[in-house]
Amino acid sequence: MGSPAFAVPSLLRLIRDGHMLALVVTQPDRPAGRGQALRPPPVKQAAEQHGLPILQPERLTEPHVLRALSAAEPDVIAVAAFGQFLPRAVRELPPLGCVNVHASLLPKYRGAAPINWALIQGETETGITIMRVEEGMDTGAILLQRAIPIIAEDDAAILHDRLADLGASGLSDALQVLGRGEAVWVPQNEAEATQAPKIRAEDCRLELTGDPAAFVNRIRGLSPVPGAYLLRDGRRVKIVLAERRSNAGRPGVILHVENRALVCGTGDGAVALLEVQPEGKRRMTGAEFARGQRLGAGDRLV
Repeated sequence: MGSPAFAVPSLLRLIRDGHMLALVVTQPDRPAGRGQALRPPPVKQAAEQHGLPILQPERLTEPHVLRALSAAEPDVIAVAAFGQFLPRAVRELPPLGCVNVHASLLPKYRGAAPINWALIQGETETGITIMRVEEGMDTGAILLQRAIPIIAEDDAAILHDRLADLGASGLSDALQVLGRGEAVWVPQNEAEATQAPKIRAEDCRLELTGDPAAFVNRIRGLSPVPGAYLLRDGRRVKIVLAERRSNAGRPGVILHVENRALVCGTGDGAVALLEVQPEGKRRMTGAEFARGQRLGAGDRLV
């Protein structure tokens, strides 16, 4: 069970490692793009290329869906970013249970956006967890975990791909352990649990004030989509790439314009805006934006 691009490496790894896939369950095709034509989920496209049977239910609770799942006679159900809650009837169907690939080191960052929030919070390490699917949100016992460092070049897209590959290998190994009857399930420590809720519109608005490291981390955690932005004269300016600077200045006031960057104070420090995208326009360097807006040292950006 999986739907978006994050789940594709898991599907392909299970095929490569010889696991028997009785059924691939994914979300229905959805309208997308300007023409709103129906677009299949990435997992469906990958499954079709390998001739696998596919089920696309609107809800797992529908009787015909439960009949199809039961007819597949799964030993285990592997889940990776499926996008629907698994009801009890589904969780109890396979003898070995349902296992999920989660993109954090649980119990930290339970929820829909663990990759984004790990970056926003300035974490230096993250990873994947293979866990049992239970009634609570990402609360199930842990079978396997693997950690990787978060590096300076990581944004949400880069880290997404690294964790998708890590999760794929972890899932395949976890299924081998389950198949041999050697699984050891470790309960999560509720005292250490943190949340990673779905990104809201208000999470994307930046303020040129406070800790410059937090400013840069929010950009990384929201790049490339949905994107973090500043408001200038009521219009959005998406900040695609920025870095912290050692000097300091008043919040929102331009310190200087470099060859590529627009450097602004935050009160507690300064940030260099390296790449921006004004509303309705192309991406450009911070310096190009400053020249187009006739901005210089001492001007207030926002």
